[in-house]
Amino acid sequence: MGIKVLLVDDHLMVLKGLRFFLGTQPDIEMVGEASNGQEAIDLVEQLKPDVILMDLTMPVMDGIEATKRIKIDYADVKIIVLTSFSDQDHVVPALQAGADGYQLKDIEPDELVKSIKAVYSGETHLHPTATSQLLNHVNTGTKTNEAEKSFNQLTAREKDVLREITLGRNNKEISSELFITEKTVKTHVSNILSKLGLHDRTQAAILAMKNKWYDA
Repeated sequence: MGIKVLLVDDHLMVLKGLRFFLGTQPDIEMVGEASNGQEAIDLVEQLKPDVILMDLTMPVMDGIEATKRIKIDYADVKIIVLTSFSDQDHVVPALQAGADGYQLKDIEPDELVKSIKAVYSGETHLHPTATSQLLNHVNTGTKTNEAEKSFNQLTAREKDVLREITLGRNNKEISSELFITEKTVKTHVSNILSKLGLHDRTQAAILAMKNKWYDA
């Protein structure tokens, strides 16, 4: 059985094209389609997808709100935003909502498959343009030496947790990897964001990657 994928897009031709290509992939199993965010939420419990390809601009409920709601109840479901928008006003809110990946619709089909597999494996997979927008957002007004100073304020365990965040792992996965409770993970994450002066874990991951705090 392959990676179970749910498609969410309000354009029939996009759905048709994705369905046709992904349906030819031996490692991917197409389990359903939705034309808006509310339909996606309704189908998650029924279909139990591993990965969702989520459009952003849709009627009834947009992809950002749907991503946020799905991640609250189904943290293990991976969500890749697949959109035409690459500006900061779309990239940042989508990742803050909990998206595990961000790709543009002009992506090469083979690259999309790689992205699905990477996100399914626990990685955060972003289009280069999306990464650039995030770096601009995170580092506005922040000098590298200031970031280093903040990083050095983290305890050894907080640095361990930040490394796991950078790898795209959620609290449950970090808890299992580091042999600590989820409550302890949440406390560490809160301390990390406070010390780094950030608002969310996506910003923390991007800042860590930009400053190369961890080996690739």
